[in-house]
Amino acid sequence: MLRLASKRLLGQAPPRPAQILSRFYHENVIDHFNNPRNVGSFDKNDPTVGTGLVGAPACGDVMKLQIKVDEKTGEIVDARFKTFGCGSAIASSSVATEWVKGKQMEEVLTIKNTEIAKHLSLPPVKLHCSMLAEDAIKAAVKDYQTKRAKVNGTPDAAPVEQAAQA
Repeated sequence: MLRLASKRLLGQAPPRPAQILSRFYHENVIDHFNNPRNVGSFDKNDPTVGTGLVGAPACGDVMKLQIKVDEKTGEIVDARFKTFGCGSAIASSSVATEWVKGKQMEEVLTIKNTEIAKHLSLPPVKLHCSMLAEDAIKAAVKDYQTKRAKVNGTPDAAPVEQAAQA
């Protein structure tokens, strides 16, 4: 094993085939990793945009999920993400953006990490990726609500905003 690893490091061993990934990840993860939906970002200063930025110090995954909300209906009309992390984290972000579009904010708060994990067939060691996606959705909704309260002149908007940015 050590000899093979050293040969790979020195470039003397044949490269691993890309097919190996399919042994470790479910086809849904591979699909969302290879063809991520809604990658990108919105202007975070736009009052119709809520931004959730979350991370997992244990593995180094960082996820930014943004929602764009129709102010009249409260419906999430679009979503974007940028994720630095493993394939499961990227796939979880991609699924989350797909699931929040077209829904009311109260409805997206009911999306649970277990649903994302089940959809992607994540193994137990990767469940934290789906937890990040759930946390990012909640953070984005909270950020939007904080901005909305600030625009409407609610006096307690400032402390909530400071807590969200901490």
